[in-house]
Amino acid sequence: MNLPNQITIARILLIPVFMVLMLAPLSLGNININGIPLPSTHAAGALLFVIAAATDWLDGYFARKYNLVSNFGKFLDPLADKLLVTAALLSLIEMGLLPAWMGIVILSREFAVTGMRLVAASEGNVIAASGLAKWKTVFQMAALAVLLLHNVPFAGWNLPVGMLLMWAAVVLTILSGIDYFVKNKHIFRQSM
Repeated sequence: MNLPNQITIARILLIPVFMVLMLAPLSLGNININGIPLPSTHAAGALLFVIAAATDWLDGYFARKYNLVSNFGKFLDPLADKLLVTAALLSLIEMGLLPAWMGIVILSREFAVTGMRLVAASEGNVIAASGLAKWKTVFQMAALAVLLLHNVPFAGWNLPVGMLLMWAAVVLTILSGIDYFVKNKHIFRQSM
């Protein structure tokens, strides 16, 4: 198994640890961020999420730089991303830090685009990530990281930075979903 695929599998293996840190009834004290107490397990979970999210860039970098792109990696990498995002969204909803409808919009788009990619793959077509989808991912990951830290104010800003980022992510999620289906409607026509 090549290095990029090992990194992707490591990302998947970090997800249960992340979920335990965020949702298990562990009490290991609090840390203070700008005077606001944050459970230390949630701080550790947020850090682990950022590390796991960064491995998405890392595995892609190694795959492209060393020409290690594989069909297994093409399948596993987006699956790992969706599992990580799903785990973070469900954790935030469970903790009352994110409205469920936002999670449903994001997950619905992910399932719909994944379904479209499966239909395309069954006919020998590969649908690459669009530029809009890449921006969607950047905003999703940034929003999730901030919200996992309980949306604490940063640098003295008294703004809900996490929710502002999440609103941008939701808008980009909808727009990129529409973009995928408009640009690839021929795939459904061919498969019917």
